[in-house]
Amino acid sequence: MTESSRFPSVDESRGAEEHGSADKASPSSPKSAGFGDPALTDLGPTGLRNIGLFGALPDTALEHLATHLQVLDLDPGTYVFREGEQGSCMYVVLQGDMEVLKKAKSGTDIRVAVLGPGDWFGEMAVIDVQARSATVLSASPSRLIKIAAPDFDRLYRFDVKAYTLIVLNIAREMSRRLRVADGILVDLIANVVEGYAKSHTKAPT
Repeated sequence: MTESSRFPSVDESRGAEEHGSADKASPSSPKSAGFGDPALTDLGPTGLRNIGLFGALPDTALEHLATHLQVLDLDPGTYVFREGEQGSCMYVVLQGDMEVLKKAKSGTDIRVAVLGPGDWFGEMAVIDVQARSATVLSASPSRLIKIAAPDFDRLYRFDVKAYTLIVLNIAREMSRRLRVADGILVDLIANVVEGYAKSHTKAPT
Protein backbone atom coordinates (compact mmCIF):
# COMPACT_ATOMS: atom_id res chain seq x y z
CA MET A 1 0.00 0.00 0.00
CA THR A 2 2.62 2.56 -1.05
CA GLU A 3 0.03 5.16 -1.94
CA SER A 4 -1.37 5.10 1.59
CA SER A 5 2.00 6.12 3.00
CA ARG A 6 2.38 9.19 0.77
CA PHE A 7 -0.64 11.23 1.74
CA PRO A 8 -2.17 12.01 5.15
CA SER A 9 -5.65 10.73 5.84
CA VAL A 10 -8.52 13.08 6.59
CA ASP A 11 -8.12 12.25 10.30
CA GLU A 12 -4.44 13.18 10.17
CA SER A 13 -5.16 16.60 8.67
CA ARG A 14 -5.36 18.43 11.97
CA GLY A 15 -5.60 21.84 10.40
CA ALA A 16 -8.38 20.62 8.11
CA GLU A 17 -10.31 19.28 11.10
CA GLU A 18 -10.24 22.65 12.82
CA HIS A 19 -10.65 24.94 9.82
CA GLY A 20 -12.83 22.83 7.50
CA SER A 21 -10.26 22.50 4.73
CA ALA A 22 -10.27 18.73 4.36
CA ASP A 23 -12.81 18.95 1.57
CA LYS A 24 -10.63 21.52 -0.19
CA ALA A 25 -7.74 19.07 -0.19
CA SER A 26 -9.74 16.59 -2.23
CA PRO A 27 -12.61 18.47 -3.91
CA SER A 28 -15.59 16.69 -5.38
CA SER A 29 -18.77 18.64 -5.90
CA PRO A 30 -22.13 17.10 -4.89
CA LYS A 31 -23.15 17.17 -8.54
CA SER A 32 -20.20 15.06 -9.66
CA ALA A 33 -20.98 12.65 -6.83
CA GLY A 34 -24.61 12.60 -7.86
CA PHE A 35 -25.70 9.18 -6.68
CA GLY A 36 -27.05 7.73 -3.49
CA ASP A 37 -30.29 8.56 -1.73
CA PRO A 38 -31.37 12.11 -2.67
CA ALA A 39 -33.15 12.36 0.70
CA LEU A 40 -29.76 12.26 2.40
CA THR A 41 -28.38 15.33 0.60
CA ASP A 42 -30.60 17.70 2.62
CA LEU A 43 -28.70 18.54 5.80
CA GLY A 44 -31.68 20.23 7.40
CA PRO A 45 -33.85 18.47 10.01
CA THR A 46 -35.75 16.55 7.32
CA GLY A 47 -32.60 15.19 5.70
CA LEU A 48 -30.94 14.27 8.99
CA ARG A 49 -34.09 12.48 10.12
CA ASN A 50 -33.72 10.08 7.17
CA ILE A 51 -30.41 8.87 8.62
CA GLY A 52 -30.70 6.11 11.18
CA LEU A 53 -28.08 7.66 13.47
CA PHE A 54 -30.38 10.62 14.09
CA GLY A 55 -33.59 8.60 14.38
CA ALA A 56 -36.16 9.89 16.93
CA LEU A 57 -34.29 13.15 17.57
CA PRO A 58 -36.54 16.24 17.93
CA ASP A 59 -36.41 19.01 15.35
CA THR A 60 -34.68 21.37 17.76
CA ALA A 61 -31.77 18.95 18.17
CA LEU A 62 -31.62 18.27 14.42
CA GLU A 63 -31.54 21.98 13.66
CA HIS A 64 -28.77 22.42 16.23
CA LEU A 65 -26.73 19.64 14.62
CA ALA A 66 -27.30 20.93 11.09
CA THR A 67 -25.73 24.28 11.97
CA HIS A 68 -22.53 22.74 13.35
CA LEU A 69 -21.74 19.52 11.45
CA GLN A 70 -18.98 19.55 8.84
CA VAL A 71 -19.50 18.04 5.37
CA LEU A 72 -16.57 16.56 3.46
CA ASP A 73 -16.43 15.89 -0.29
CA LEU A 74 -13.85 13.23 -1.16
CA ASP A 75 -12.31 12.01 -4.39
CA PRO A 76 -12.00 8.25 -5.01
CA GLY A 77 -9.06 6.73 -3.16
CA THR A 78 -9.04 9.29 -0.33
CA TYR A 79 -8.14 7.73 3.02
CA VAL A 80 -10.49 8.90 5.76
CA PHE A 81 -8.34 7.17 8.39
CA ARG A 82 -6.00 4.21 8.69
CA GLU A 83 -5.91 1.28 11.06
CA GLY A 84 -3.86 2.14 14.15
CA GLU A 85 -4.35 5.91 13.97
CA GLN A 86 -5.86 7.78 16.88
CA GLY A 87 -9.27 9.29 16.22
CA SER A 88 -11.89 11.43 17.92
CA CYS A 89 -14.60 11.65 15.27
CA MET A 90 -17.02 9.49 13.30
CA TYR A 91 -18.52 9.83 9.83
CA VAL A 92 -21.90 9.35 8.13
CA VAL A 93 -22.04 8.49 4.41
CA LEU A 94 -24.29 10.81 2.41
CA GLN A 95 -23.16 9.79 -1.07
CA GLY A 96 -20.73 7.29 -2.53
CA ASP A 97 -19.18 4.06 -1.29
CA MET A 98 -16.55 3.55 1.40
CA GLU A 99 -14.26 0.51 1.64
CA VAL A 100 -13.36 -0.88 5.07
CA LEU A 101 -10.00 -2.67 5.18
CA LYS A 102 -8.34 -4.80 7.87
CA LYS A 103 -4.65 -5.63 7.80
CA ALA A 104 -3.87 -9.37 7.82
CA LYS A 105 -0.85 -10.86 9.60
CA SER A 106 0.89 -10.94 6.24
CA GLY A 107 0.52 -7.16 6.03
CA THR A 108 -2.04 -7.31 3.22
CA ASP A 109 -5.12 -5.10 3.45
CA ILE A 110 -8.29 -7.21 3.23
CA ARG A 111 -11.62 -5.62 2.36
CA VAL A 112 -14.15 -6.60 5.01
CA ALA A 113 -17.06 -4.31 4.18
CA VAL A 114 -18.42 -1.69 1.80
CA LEU A 115 -20.53 1.11 3.26
CA GLY A 116 -23.04 3.24 1.39
CA PRO A 117 -25.44 6.16 1.94
CA GLY A 118 -26.97 6.16 5.42
CA ASP A 119 -24.20 4.03 6.95
CA TRP A 120 -21.78 5.40 9.52
CA PHE A 121 -18.31 4.42 10.69
CA GLY A 122 -15.54 5.45 13.08
CA GLU A 123 -17.78 5.37 16.14
CA MET A 124 -15.63 2.83 18.00
CA ALA A 125 -12.74 5.28 18.42
CA VAL A 126 -15.18 7.89 19.76
CA ILE A 127 -16.68 5.50 22.31
CA ASP A 128 -13.66 3.56 23.61
CA VAL A 129 -10.97 6.19 22.86
CA GLN A 130 -8.76 3.53 21.28
CA ALA A 131 -6.85 3.49 17.99
CA ARG A 132 -8.74 2.97 14.75
CA SER A 133 -9.56 -0.71 14.28
CA ALA A 134 -9.67 -0.56 10.47
CA THR A 135 -8.78 1.55 7.45
CA VAL A 136 -11.53 3.35 5.53
CA LEU A 137 -11.16 4.97 2.11
CA SER A 138 -13.52 6.28 -0.53
CA ALA A 139 -14.19 3.87 -3.39
CA SER A 140 -15.99 6.54 -5.43
CA PRO A 141 -16.70 10.28 -5.27
CA SER A 142 -18.18 10.52 -1.80
CA ARG A 143 -19.80 12.95 0.59
CA LEU A 144 -19.60 12.50 4.36
CA ILE A 145 -20.83 14.16 7.50
CA LYS A 146 -18.05 14.45 10.07
CA ILE A 147 -19.07 14.31 13.73
CA ALA A 148 -16.20 15.21 16.05
CA ALA A 149 -16.00 14.84 19.83
CA PRO A 150 -16.77 18.56 20.37
CA ASP A 151 -19.99 18.09 18.38
CA PHE A 152 -21.12 15.37 20.78
CA ASP A 153 -20.16 17.53 23.76
CA ARG A 154 -22.07 20.48 22.30
CA LEU A 155 -25.17 18.33 21.75
CA TYR A 156 -24.92 16.93 25.29
CA ARG A 157 -25.00 20.45 26.72
CA PHE A 158 -27.81 21.48 24.38
CA ASP A 159 -30.12 18.45 24.75
CA VAL A 160 -29.00 15.52 26.87
CA LYS A 161 -31.95 13.38 25.74
CA ALA A 162 -31.01 13.80 22.07
CA TYR A 163 -27.42 12.94 22.95
CA THR A 164 -28.62 9.77 24.69
CA LEU A 165 -30.72 8.78 21.67
CA ILE A 166 -27.70 9.05 19.35
CA VAL A 167 -25.63 6.89 21.70
CA LEU A 168 -28.49 4.35 21.77
CA ASN A 169 -28.70 4.35 17.96
CA ILE A 170 -24.95 3.72 17.77
CA ALA A 171 -25.25 0.87 20.28
CA ARG A 172 -28.07 -0.74 18.28
CA GLU A 173 -26.05 -0.65 15.08
CA MET A 174 -22.96 -2.06 16.81
CA SER A 175 -25.12 -4.86 18.24
CA ARG A 176 -26.49 -5.62 14.76
CA ARG A 177 -22.98 -5.77 13.30
CA LEU A 178 -21.85 -8.05 16.11
CA ARG A 179 -24.70 -10.46 15.40
CA VAL A 180 -23.73 -10.53 11.72
CA ALA A 181 -20.08 -11.12 12.62
CA ASP A 182 -21.07 -13.93 15.00
CA GLY A 183 -23.01 -15.65 12.21
CA ILE A 184 -20.07 -15.37 9.81
CA LEU A 185 -17.68 -16.71 12.46
CA VAL A 186 -19.91 -19.70 13.21
CA ASP A 187 -20.13 -20.58 9.51
CA LEU A 188 -16.37 -20.24 9.12
CA ILE A 189 -15.64 -22.48 12.09
CA ALA A 190 -18.17 -25.05 10.89
CA ASN A 191 -16.56 -25.13 7.43
CA VAL A 192 -13.07 -25.53 8.92
CA VAL A 193 -14.17 -28.33 11.25
CA GLU A 194 -16.04 -30.09 8.46
CA GLY A 195 -13.05 -29.82 6.14
CA TYR A 196 -10.70 -31.11 8.82
CA ALA A 197 -12.99 -34.05 9.59
CA LYS A 198 -13.22 -35.02 5.92
CA SER A 199 -9.47 -34.83 5.42
CA HIS A 200 -8.84 -37.09 8.40
CA THR A 201 -11.55 -39.64 7.69
CA LYS A 202 -10.05 -42.88 6.48
CA ALA A 203 -11.54 -44.28 3.32
CA PRO A 204 -13.07 -47.76 3.78
CA THR A 205 -10.82 -50.59 2.65
